[in-house]
Amino acid sequence: MHVRALSLRDFRSWEAAELELSAGRTVFLGSNGNGKTNLIEAIGYLSTLGSHRVSTDAPLIRIGAQKARIGATVVNTGRELRVDMELNQGTANRAQINRSPVRRPREILGILQTVLFAPEDLSLVRGDPGERRRFLDELATARLPRLAGVRADYDKVLRQRSALLKTAGRNARSGHRGAEMSTLDVWDGHLAAHGAVLLAQRLRLVHELYPHLAQAYSGIAPESRPAAIAYRSASLPPELLDPARSPQPEDESELEAILLRELAVARSKELERGVCLVGPHRDDLELMLGSAPAKGFASHGESWSYALALRLGAFELLRSAGTDPVLILDDVFAELDRRRRTALAAVAAGAEQVLITAAVAEDVPAELAAVPLRVETTGEADRRASRIVEEGVDAAESASL
Repeated sequence: MHVRALSLRDFRSWEAAELELSAGRTVFLGSNGNGKTNLIEAIGYLSTLGSHRVSTDAPLIRIGAQKARIGATVVNTGRELRVDMELNQGTANRAQINRSPVRRPREILGILQTVLFAPEDLSLVRGDPGERRRFLDELATARLPRLAGVRADYDKVLRQRSALLKTAGRNARSGHRGAEMSTLDVWDGHLAAHGAVLLAQRLRLVHELYPHLAQAYSGIAPESRPAAIAYRSASLPPELLDPARSPQPEDESELEAILLRELAVARSKELERGVCLVGPHRDDLELMLGSAPAKGFASHGESWSYALALRLGAFELLRSAGTDPVLILDDVFAELDRRRRTALAAVAAGAEQVLITAAVAEDVPAELAAVPLRVETTGEADRRASRIVEEGVDAAESASL
C-alpha cells in the first residue's frame, strides 16, 4: 500500500498543495515550523480520522478559513482509490470515496492504513491510560474498520448514561425517585452490548500484538529486561485478561453478561458519584519490563524503546494480514541513539512506503536512500504558507541521503 498523490487546501500552514509521491522512502526536510509535519499529519488523518498532535479538528483548519480539505490517491495491490475529507468549522465533516459522497466520514476507514511514530508517542509509556486505550482502539479499527461505529455508539451511550446518573443521583439524594432508574436499566444494556464488542477486540489485539511487541523490543534493547503487555480491567476475571489466552467465539456474549453484572453491583456508587464506573473506558494497557511496570520504572531510553516497539509491533501485526501499511516517521531519528536508529531503519528499509520528516538530512540514516523534498514557508508572520521547494536540496545534501 502507498499514497500516490496528496492534495491539501487550507490545512494547517498549507494554503494549497498538490504532491505526487511514490513507493519507497521520502523525507520532508525543513526547519521547525515550516509545515513538514503538517503533511504527514494530513495523511495520518485520512487513516484514523484524528490527529496525532491535537484532540480536536479546529486547529487543523488554516487561520481565516472555514474549511480544510485533504485528499489522497491510495494504491493497494494495484488498485487505486481516491479518498477526500472536508473538515468544517461548526458543521459536520464530510468525506468522499472516488469523488462520491459517503454518509459518514468513518466509511473511509480501512482504505489507507498507516503506522505513525512521533515524539508524542513517549506518552504511550509515560502518559495516562487514555493514551494507551486510544492506541489499542485505533489499531483495532485499522484491522476491523466497522469497530469505528461501535466506538462511536459506545461513546454516545456513555455520555447519555453519565448524564442520567447525575440526574438520578440528585433526585435520589433529595428523596425523589423518578423514571431514571428504569431508564438506567435500558442504558446499562446498551453500554454492555457495545462495550462487550470493544472489549473482545481489545483482548484479541493484545493477544496477537504481544509476540510482535516482545520481539521488537528485544531487537531494539537486547540488554534490557523483556517487554510484555497485558490488558487491565477491574471488571473482568483474571482468566480473560491473560494475554496468552486465545480469543473464543463466545467471548462477546460472556463479556456482555459480565458487564451487566458489574453495572448492577456498581449502581449505588455510580449514583453517588454521578459517573460511570464500569466499562472499557476505565481500562488500561499495562506495559511491563521484567516484573515492573514500564511507567515510573523505565529509564528515558527504555521508554523510547518501548514506544518504538509498540509502533513496530503494530506495523508487523498489520503487515501479517498481507498488506504493508504506510510507515510514517515524524522527526524521530534525531531523538534516537545509534542502535535505535539502526533498528528503525531496518524495518523502514523493507516497507513499501515510508514517509519521514527531519530538520536536516544528517538525521536520516544514509542506508535508507530517501528521496528528499524541502519544505519552507513564505509570507507574513500571521499568514505564512508552506510550500515544497523541489530545487531546494543541493547535490551534496541529496547524496548524503
